[in-house]
Amino acid sequence: MFSEELEKIDWEKITKAIYSKTEHDVLRALGKEHCDVDDFMALISPAAAKYLEPMAQLSKRYTEERFGKTISMFIPLYITNSCTNSCVYCGFHISNPMARTILTPEQIEDEYKAIKRLGPFENLLLVTGENPAKAGVPYLAKALDIAKKYFSNLKIEVMPLKAEEYAELKEHGLNGVICFQETYNKARYNIYHPRGMKSKFEWRVNSFDRMGQAGVHSIGMGVLIGLEEWRTDVTMMAYHLRYLQKKYWKTKYSVNFPRMRPAENGGFQPNVIMNDRELAQLTFAMRIFDHDVDISYSTREPAQIRDNMARLGVTTMSAESKTEPGGYYTYPQALEQFHVSDERTAMEVENALKSLGREPVWKDWDVSFDKFTPMQ
Repeated sequence: MFSEELEKIDWEKITKAIYSKTEHDVLRALGKEHCDVDDFMALISPAAAKYLEPMAQLSKRYTEERFGKTISMFIPLYITNSCTNSCVYCGFHISNPMARTILTPEQIEDEYKAIKRLGPFENLLLVTGENPAKAGVPYLAKALDIAKKYFSNLKIEVMPLKAEEYAELKEHGLNGVICFQETYNKARYNIYHPRGMKSKFEWRVNSFDRMGQAGVHSIGMGVLIGLEEWRTDVTMMAYHLRYLQKKYWKTKYSVNFPRMRPAENGGFQPNVIMNDRELAQLTFAMRIFDHDVDISYSTREPAQIRDNMARLGVTTMSAESKTEPGGYYTYPQALEQFHVSDERTAMEVENALKSLGREPVWKDWDVSFDKFTPMQ
């Protein structure tokens, strides 16, 4: 399990190593065809800030060699905001006095129909709070069963599950799982996650192993930028990615690094602010580090940044996202988990991408692919 590997990696030593990188280290990394984690550390270090343009061009080259000019499009659907966790930065935390919603099967189907009216979406991401008693595996299985009539590619972003539960959901059409570790800083993890199942660091960080054991086709990883030193957190994620790729090599991987925004209502304020240039630097560094990994940007990021990065490294995007349960049809005015920055319609995003020479792809997976048997 990765928790055992993580014990061998010291947070403070990694931080010190990143900030001690020199221009020589950066140039060496840029000159290599295949980078290791130490090279990645150089590329995200302050020493690499002046090399943003050559990093961008290298990232663009590797992206187009591997993905062409395609951008895979998806849409998230929140089906419940019921949650038993107390994450201090999240609008869904259990202490927040808000109306809790668990969509019924009929309401879920109404949401699917509403999404199909927005655009030709085939890649659906089902999102929930973490409430296994009221919205556990049977509830998710039912939502997936209904979704199969409308979408070709089904992913979930829910509470970490057991390996056998991931395997069970695969039988109901599940193709991928996304999970945010939030931060890899184990010493400070419980400051942000004081109660609930999410407070169990090892259970969460090892969920990716359980996905791999279950043979999940696509695994998405992420850290929340704003909790801890971002350069160290994404380096830990790079270590984690390499570990998973080596152990579960048949699986496809994606990464995401959403930036937390300062709250306007006196809520949780991020400890670290990543500016736009640093986000670009991280994106380029990740692509140079791994030519094959999907890099995803959500509508949390502004339209201009998403458009720019679509030409330089990003390969997956959401569009017209609602971050409240039932937000497309049932409860359009419900409380959001976070505020969306890119409020363009799906068709507006498609047109913008095409004007940039990108090709939005609405369908890039079908369950029949998983059933293909080679000729003997």
